[in-house]
Amino acid sequence: MKKIVLTGGGTAGHVTPNIALIPRLEKLGYEISYIGSYEGIEKKLISDYGIPYYGVSTGKFRRYFDPKNFSDPFRVLKGCSQAKKLLKQLQPDVIFSKGGFVSVPVIRAAAKLKIPCIIHESDLTPGLANRICIPSASKICCNFPETLKYLPEGKAVLTGSPVREELLHGDREAAYRLCGFDNSRPVIMVMGGSQGASAINKVVREALPRILPDFQLIHICGSEKVDNLLLSTPGYKQFEYVRSELKDLFAITDLVVSRAGANAICELLALRIPNLLIPLPASVSRGDQLLNAASFESQGYSTVLQEENLDEDSLLDALHELYFNRQTYIENMEKSHQYNSIDTIIDIIQSYA
Repeated sequence: MKKIVLTGGGTAGHVTPNIALIPRLEKLGYEISYIGSYEGIEKKLISDYGIPYYGVSTGKFRRYFDPKNFSDPFRVLKGCSQAKKLLKQLQPDVIFSKGGFVSVPVIRAAAKLKIPCIIHESDLTPGLANRICIPSASKICCNFPETLKYLPEGKAVLTGSPVREELLHGDREAAYRLCGFDNSRPVIMVMGGSQGASAINKVVREALPRILPDFQLIHICGSEKVDNLLLSTPGYKQFEYVRSELKDLFAITDLVVSRAGANAICELLALRIPNLLIPLPASVSRGDQLLNAASFESQGYSTVLQEENLDEDSLLDALHELYFNRQTYIENMEKSHQYNSIDTIIDIIQSYA
C-alpha cells in the first residue's frame, strides 16, 4: 500500500484542496496521514474524514515587527525536528502540501529524508511559506497561467485547484428549507473567507433594505459576526461558517460576493457561478487577492469592486450589472480548461509515489 502525507493549514483555503484529493487517494488505496499545527483550523476540518492527524510546532513569518518574530524561528526548528521524527515513523512515499506556515517544517524535514514533495500554490504569486519550500519541491502545482513565470522552469505545472466533488452535487430543496427561502427571487451568497470580512459585512447589512426586494441573501459572515438583530429578517439567512451544507447552498446560488482567495474563486469557477470579487486591499495584505481578482476579471470570470470604493450604491450597481450579464460570465467560465485539476494532480502524485 502506498502512503502519502498531506500538509497545509492556517486558513481553510490551505486545507480544502487537500480534502478534495482524499476520496480519489482512498479509491487508489493510499494510506493517508495529515500533519498540521496543534490546534489550527486544519485539525478541525480534517476531523470529519477519519484520517490520522499529527500536530507539530510552527511559527508565522511576519512582515511587520512583533515580539514573536524572535521566538517563532525556534518553534519552526522544533517543528522540523518533530516532523522528521513523524515522517520516519509514517514512512510516506510522497508528500502533498497545500502551503501555509505549518507546511514549512514538514517539507524541510521531508527534503532531508529524500521524500518527494509536491506543493500547490494557489495565489498568482507564491506566498512566503511556499517560496521557502520551493527549493525542496519535486513539482509545484499552480492555479494561474501568470504564476508559471515566478516558478522554476521544469518544476511548475498549471493544474488549477482541486475542488471537492461534493460541491457539484447539492440538494436545492434542502437549501431552501435550511434558509427559509423559496424560488421567487434569485439568491446571492456573500462570503468573506473563513474569518469573515467586516467591511463587506457592514455594507451588505446597510444595503439589505435595497437588496431584499430583488434578491434573497445567504450571508456567511464569519465566527462571532452574526447580527442578532437581523436574525428574523425575511429573505436573509446568516451563518458563521458552513461545512457540509455548503454544497446545498451553492445549488440555489445565482451570484456570489466574495473575497478573492484563490481556492474560493476556483470553486466558483468550477461551479460556474457569476461572482463579484472584493479583494483584500494591499494595506492589510501582500496584495495576492488583488492579483487573483485581476486575473479572473481579465479572463471574464468575475467582476471586481475594490474595497476602497465599496459602499451601498457601488455594491447595488455591481450586483445588478452582474445579474443582468450573468450568462456572459457563465459562458466564459465554461471555456476554462482547469476543471480536471484532481486528475492532473493525482497523476503527478502517482508518478512520484
